[in-house]
Amino acid sequence: MDVLRPQIIRIGDRCYRKNPTLERDITADEEDEYDDGNSQDFGYCDEVCDLKTSVEETDGGFQLKLEIPSTFFKHIIGRKAETKRRLETETRTQIRIPKNGQEGPIVIQGHDRKGVISAKTRIDLIVDGARQREPFTHFLSIPINSSKMQESFAEFRTDVLRECDGERGIDSSIFQKLQKLHLTIGILALMDDKEVHNAEQLLNECKEDLIEPILKSEPLLIHLRGLEYMNDDPRAVDVMYAKIDPGENLDKLQMVVDRIVDKFTSAGVMTQEYDRVKLHVTIMNTLFRRDPTGAPMQKQKGKVERESFDAYNLIKRFGNYDFGEYCVDKIHLSQKHGTACDGYYFCTSSINIP
Repeated sequence: MDVLRPQIIRIGDRCYRKNPTLERDITADEEDEYDDGNSQDFGYCDEVCDLKTSVEETDGGFQLKLEIPSTFFKHIIGRKAETKRRLETETRTQIRIPKNGQEGPIVIQGHDRKGVISAKTRIDLIVDGARQREPFTHFLSIPINSSKMQESFAEFRTDVLRECDGERGIDSSIFQKLQKLHLTIGILALMDDKEVHNAEQLLNECKEDLIEPILKSEPLLIHLRGLEYMNDDPRAVDVMYAKIDPGENLDKLQMVVDRIVDKFTSAGVMTQEYDRVKLHVTIMNTLFRRDPTGAPMQKQKGKVERESFDAYNLIKRFGNYDFGEYCVDKIHLSQKHGTACDGYYFCTSSINIP
């Protein structure tokens, strides 16, 4: 971890530094699945800093209800309920969690309001850490798949396969499907219908609160030109993507997506890994690779064994390839798995822009 640029977690109006966690052992026995892995220092502070939380005053003190997907209950309980007991002891609260298989809010009760809020804050951090270990289910995307853009990328694919025939690792299977060309804004692990609905509401709010003030109802036209790859060696590339020309419109798009990520991160449904979203359109990815029979590559220890490709000559010949202009007109909340009738990712919700 770069100590000068630690990972930041935003929960509500509070900001935390998150120290690195150890890798989870996926071969651990079933009992260890209840180990929340929270022995590390989360860097939290128990002081109340204008936390917008609905704490009820009761006859016996204070009470707070948390709506959290049941998937995360085991992480709050911990192995042999150790995490729950530690939270209750350190915050002087009582934490009631629905039984296994049941849904409902987590209820925190205590004589001291500050202790109740402290317990809530710690639970939020546990959930955030657990969410990061969950595979993502949805992602915010901008489709870049107009018929004109698909034609341009199809021409690029044909040119590359013709001119780079024989280059190590380059074949038709590693190209992105034309219908699924897109910009990724951020990924989400939405664990139940309530979280999906919440994400849909957040996306709808973005149009009026964030997008309109920036674009002012003007069309957003971007130009895709040039190639870049996601490692230092052009002879061993796994991901190749198309770049967006710099300029005022790219600056506007960058501002829009960064503010959307801020909003979703503050709501606790997305983790912000970097200061800015890396805007790119993936066009080649070795995760797409298929064997000669068309079957996916075999997995080793649960992961696809990637075979990189030699992009040295590809970059020399097509490094400044002009894919053309595209008018950004939609933002989707897309499902990771599932394809719609138009060939794009299945859309849970979307907004039109500008």
